Amino acid sequence: MHETAMSSSSSAPPVAVDGSAEAVVAASGNGTSASHAHKWVIDWKPFLLLAVLLVLLYHKIAFKLVYDWYDLPDFSHGFLIPFFAAFLLWDKRKQIRDTPIAPSWAGLSLVILGLFELLLGVLGADLFLQRTSFILLVAGMVWTLLGKAMLGQLKFVFFVLLLAIPLPTIVFNQITFPLQLRASELASSALRLVGVPVLQDGNVINLPAMPLEVAEACSGIRSLMSLFTVAVIYGYFLERTTWRRVLLAASSVPIAVTANVVRIFGTGLCVQYWDPEKALGFFHEFSGWVMFLVSLSCLYLVHLSIHAFDGRGKQSA
Repeated sequence: MHETAMSSSSSAPPVAVDGSAEAVVAASGNGTSASHAHKWVIDWKPFLLLAVLLVLLYHKIAFKLVYDWYDLPDFSHGFLIPFFAAFLLWDKRKQIRDTPIAPSWAGLSLVILGLFELLLGVLGADLFLQRTSFILLVAGMVWTLLGKAMLGQLKFVFFVLLLAIPLPTIVFNQITFPLQLRASELASSALRLVGVPVLQDGNVINLPAMPLEVAEACSGIRSLMSLFTVAVIYGYFLERTTWRRVLLAASSVPIAVTANVVRIFGTGLCVQYWDPEKALGFFHEFSGWVMFLVSLSCLYLVHLSIHAFDGRGKQSA
């Protein structure tokens, strides 16, 4: 029995098998097992060594990432991600414990790719490549030392970690500028519907009282990134089906864009009929928090609608 277990793992990395792990096979009462439950005792010393090496490689990158969470309001939601990722590991502890360990040299492909990406990021001074290389490298280590099945168990954790990494500047600008133009266009149309004379020039809404510029900070990217992250977390806690979670996360995009348009529309009304200074100061800041709460409420309504629609579909079937 032990010879079979050893021979089946002879092509795998030795970290989790030889001398550091043992397989305990539970057989059925008749002596010929119909099902096998594998439990592994792992020597954690190689994992601790790898953790130390990761800290040495990435500690400066991690400090800069935390600083960006603090310094860039568009990505302040990053502080939530490590705690949520830790909770995911704790919540999936039973599935992780029951997943058989099957080390594989195939995982080295991801390890090499992650190290290559880190090298490119360091040489090219690209923070996005440096940061994402950490996730790729850890995923490769999991595949190499623990097996592809374990990597499958942790794939959602790796996806969540990606949400903590700010987008590269070139991608960020490709998203924010179209959002600025679209928000300006929709807000201008809404102001015309209520009788406010408006002349739109790009991302500038010219009102009789004063011009109102839809700046990058008002593009809606901040609420979009935050609401998308909240939708992912919300879906994980309150839904068990993947398609509902995906639909909830996808619905956060039009909700955030619409909420930002409403905010700009309200600011334009306040500029025209109230006090421009107060409209661009207190109201603009306060309305941001209010619209985010409204967006959360809309996300909840979408969730209720999904359940109602799915319930009717099941009844009709």
